[in-house]
Formats: sequence, structure tokens, C-alpha cells
Amino acid sequence: MNKKPACLAIALLLVLAVVPAGAEKADRTKPMNVEADTLRYDDLQQTSVFTGKVVVTKGTIVIRGAKMVVRQDPEGYQFGTVTAEAGRLAFFRQKRDGVEEFIEGEAETIEYDGKADKVRFIGRAEMRRLRGATINDETSGAVITYDNTNDQFTVDGAVAGTATPANPGGRVRATLAPRPTAAAPAGAASGPRAAAVLPAQPASARLRATPNLPPETR
Repeated sequence: MNKKPACLAIALLLVLAVVPAGAEKADRTKPMNVEADTLRYDDLQQTSVFTGKVVVTKGTIVIRGAKMVVRQDPEGYQFGTVTAEAGRLAFFRQKRDGVEEFIEGEAETIEYDGKADKVRFIGRAEMRRLRGATINDETSGAVITYDNTNDQFTVDGAVAGTATPANPGGRVRATLAPRPTAAAPAGAASGPRAAAVLPAQPASARLRATPNLPPETR
């Protein structure tokens, strides 16, 4: 493997700090359920290899790909590496804790670290934050690492140890939507048209009718 630093590597740190919510905390303690066409289990190495239309669920987590290698350490933490079919991307989705938002990502390879509570997207990586069905934030790069513990992620424009980027142009791209403003005060008008209520004025200050106006024409 080429150990020279990638000249096109660009690092970007984005913090989803406005909404104080990380990934669903209960997911770490939920069992991992896997469906696939075939399974090969190695008891000595404590690894399971699933191949063929792999679908993984773990609490609110959903992972899909062509192949997944799962390892479990003596403490019971699970580590999974999912790879996509040639020319396609593996998929990851997880709910954020306490809000109706989801983190979604796609890449050629997805690494899930249950102990550190991190997800790494490698090769043509994309990640987005959805509020309901609406995409709010979206970013892409060669490698995206999402840290569930503090709700931060880093994006690199090239894969470390390679001479060429794994995304077009070797550049990081991000689209960040404006955060919702604070709730309007009670009694504020809403809707496409808002009616203003003005305080009453003394009679001397009110507008007087203009005399001799012609009749309305239709």
C-alpha cells in the first residue's frame, strides 16, 4: 500500500450543534439482526461473514450491502464491515436521539464500530441529515467518519494511503440548510398572510374620508 500522504486530501469538521441530539443511545444495547443469502461463522476468530443482499437491523440502525463481516470482542461489542456490489454503494441509516431526525450515509465500504460508537464511510462517501423526509444537510467526500458520541463528523477528500481520490475531483462538498428559528411568540399570526392588529387611535388622529370620489368602476 502506498504510504505517501494523499496530496488531494482535504479535512472538514462539521458540528451539528444547534440541535443537541446524538444518535439513538439505546441502539448500542440492542441485538444485531442480520439477513443474508449465506453465512459463514468462525468460532475461533469470533467472526461471522454474511454474503448476498445483506440487511442488518440494530435498534433504529439499518445497514444494507452485498457482504458484511461481523466481529465481536470479549466485552460483547460488535464491529461490522459492509461492502457494496461492484459499481454500487452500501447504505446506513440511524435515528438521532430525542428528535425526529435521521442520519443516512452511502459508500463503497461502511465500517461500524460498536465500542467507539462510530461509523466510517469509505469510497464515494455521502452522508445526509434528514428532518422527516426532508434533507437538511448533505456532504460528500472520499471518507466520512461520523462520531455518534458527540454528533460530529469529519470528511476527507481522498482515502489515506492512496494516490488518487475516491470521489470526483478529490474535493469535499457540503450543503448546510439554515437551522429553524426560535418559535414565534404566543398569539403571533401564521400562514401565508399575517394580519397585524394595531392599537386604537383617538378620533383626531384617524384618517378622514376624502369627499367627491368618483364611483367605483368595474
